Amino acid sequence: MGEDTFRTVGGRGRAAFEVRGSEFVGHAAPAADREDAEAFVAEIRAEYDDATHNVPAYRVRESGGTGSGGGMLREYGDDDGEPSGSAGKPALNVLQQEGVENVVAVVTRYYGGTNLGVGGLARSYSRGVKEAIEDAGVVEERPHERFSVAVEYDDSGTVRGILESASAEFEAAYEENVAFEVRVPVEDAEGLRDRIRSATSGRADIDGEA
Repeated sequence: MGEDTFRTVGGRGRAAFEVRGSEFVGHAAPAADREDAEAFVAEIRAEYDDATHNVPAYRVRESGGTGSGGGMLREYGDDDGEPSGSAGKPALNVLQQEGVENVVAVVTRYYGGTNLGVGGLARSYSRGVKEAIEDAGVVEERPHERFSVAVEYDDSGTVRGILESASAEFEAAYEENVAFEVRVPVEDAEGLRDRIRSATSGRADIDGEA
């Protein structure tokens, strides 16, 4: 199982410090995919819309890939108006050096009147990401996949029991039938689907299989 795990952040992290009058605030968060990462960047930009710069960087797996690690790794960093190479790349470098995936970071800067130079900026943006990740905490995570199960009411108790005994994450929606949205580690998914099929004599409608 070891090689199937990856490092990511355990939650949101934040770190603030000052460098020669400029105030920096680093933010980090887990992101399941690029949409999650872009949403976090937009959220920070809205919250800190009076800042001089909000520099984003992320490393996320594109969903839909097969194999242990999911899809292709997408890496992104943007200077957001800072001199080329002084902000986005150093921020992304930290994510690469820490070996974390499915992580998004934004470093906010309030300009303090003194130019820091490319080297000074690179160090400050790197520090913002590094300290925000430390604040969030790095965890080992297993790749997960999602699928949905639709059943008649008669079978819903059976399916719920199987999901609970497997410690799967799920949400249930009760309408004309019952739909379960399930999230489980990739290596457990096929066995779980098989158990649901046999317990419902194949009546369960299972969708979104990898």
